[in-house]
Amino acid sequence: MSSSILIARNLSKVVPSAEGELTILHDLCLELSPGDSLAIVGSSGSGKSTLLGLLAGLDLPSGGGVSLAGHDLAGLDEDQRARVRAEHVGFVFQSFQLLDSLNALENVMLPLELEGRSDARERAGALLERVGLGLRLSHYPRQLSGGEQQRVAIARAFVAEPDVLFADEPTGNLDSHTGERISDLLFELNRERGATLVLVTHDERLAHRCQRLIRLEGGHLVDHVEP
Repeated sequence: MSSSILIARNLSKVVPSAEGELTILHDLCLELSPGDSLAIVGSSGSGKSTLLGLLAGLDLPSGGGVSLAGHDLAGLDEDQRARVRAEHVGFVFQSFQLLDSLNALENVMLPLELEGRSDARERAGALLERVGLGLRLSHYPRQLSGGEQQRVAIARAFVAEPDVLFADEPTGNLDSHTGERISDLLFELNRERGATLVLVTHDERLAHRCQRLIRLEGGHLVDHVEP
């Protein structure tokens, strides 16, 4: 049995266009172990977000396949893939994706409540304390700065102890100082929790903090850097 948490084999994505079929991703392979960190970099339109979506099971490939936490995603229907994500995956997005009608504590509690966890409030409160928002539990997203909102989003992503955390431009909407603090927090929690981190970023400094880096160009893997 493989010890890898995430495997992509000959992954490709083809979509229709006005000029015919357009290949967004070409025959990509990668394999990640628990605790690895990987940065996916490249210019706009290089296929970064497409790859992230395929690895997370948010979309299905045109060719090849993805194994996530031992599950062959191509063999699952949409509901089954959603269940795999709920059990094994956390997400951090550039736009935070917090629910405006819920306060910070309730936003972080939500994944645990959906699982029926009785300790949702205790765990969410402890993690918000860990990210420096212990005095902001009752604040709604509109009452928080961008950096604070992203800290809530990071706490929500980690609260269910995911095996893999996907981050799509996690510092993209933040100023450089706040972005650096968020990056520090992301890597600190990643080390503490032992999750595998996969992030898409335009920020080369952030990318080079990861153990591994792949660079896409026109959907092709053109560079693969490891320590």
